Amino acid sequence: MKPGKRNLITDVPGLKVGNASDAGIKTGATVLTGVKPFTAAVHVMGGAPGTRETDLLAPDKLVQEVDALVLSGGSAFGLDAASGVADGLRAQGRGFQVGDQRVPIVPGAILFDLLNGGDKGWSDNPYKALGRAALEVASDDFDLGSEGAGTGATVAGLKGGLGSASLVLDNGITVGALVAVNALGAVTMGEGPEFWAAPWEIGDEFGACGTGRHDPTEEPRPEAGLGENTTIAIIATDAVLTQAQAARLATAAHDGMARAIHPSHTPFDGDLIFAAATGVKPLPDPGFDALRLGHAAATCLARAIARGVHEAKPAPGDTLPTWQARFG
Repeated sequence: MKPGKRNLITDVPGLKVGNASDAGIKTGATVLTGVKPFTAAVHVMGGAPGTRETDLLAPDKLVQEVDALVLSGGSAFGLDAASGVADGLRAQGRGFQVGDQRVPIVPGAILFDLLNGGDKGWSDNPYKALGRAALEVASDDFDLGSEGAGTGATVAGLKGGLGSASLVLDNGITVGALVAVNALGAVTMGEGPEFWAAPWEIGDEFGACGTGRHDPTEEPRPEAGLGENTTIAIIATDAVLTQAQAARLATAAHDGMARAIHPSHTPFDGDLIFAAATGVKPLPDPGFDALRLGHAAATCLARAIARGVHEAKPAPGDTLPTWQARFG
């Protein structure tokens, strides 16, 4: 396996990502969309999720494909970002056809970034506009760090951020990850710069700091308040997958979150992973290739989490330093 050309989730052909941010509020939204609808599924491991339209992602539901997936800040307010994306897709003539109407299918998930130093005194919910703005700039290339849904994200002791990574398997299938890292836990070891995800780093994509040392007897001492968290992610592939297979891919990808964030999947994080499959390439070996996809998804997600924090940028009013400011 090796990273794709961009080392982004958009190395999966046919997918695009858009970010929109509000520097004053310290928040934003990120959208993943495709040139055509794609199979999607979801798996939730955290104890405090915030979601929209995730029930329809079960294999027994009528709609089997979606038009976009949305990650947003703003806690429950941020769920409105998907409404803005739906409006934009409807204007493009996209959506599930019912009679002479088209209804865009846009599941979404949110993280909590309401106590990060930004001005949250809005009179009108800003997230619908942020969602539509993100859709309008969706492209193959996008920035990481303090962008989109990662704009106001934090982790234990540091700013969080938006991360992405990709891998091309030996069978030619591509897997990519997109994540907004906003965890109760830590992404670095102890007081040092080393990332928990270091064993899976490729080249120097998040600083090449080495693996560091871990004290297994140390108990977690979260710096954030309970409920102020959540890491939300998307795993994408160009493989042909059913919704059930996509759900298994999302489940396997949670291993990557556990590798990169300590602790992860806590009762106070809404940790959630969507899976997206564009259905271009059949699996040469449907049995064992499913295992390969799951391993690649976990590896990509661990790397993407570290990249998101590594690329975070400082901004006025920040409550925490960036990784670069502290260790760079």
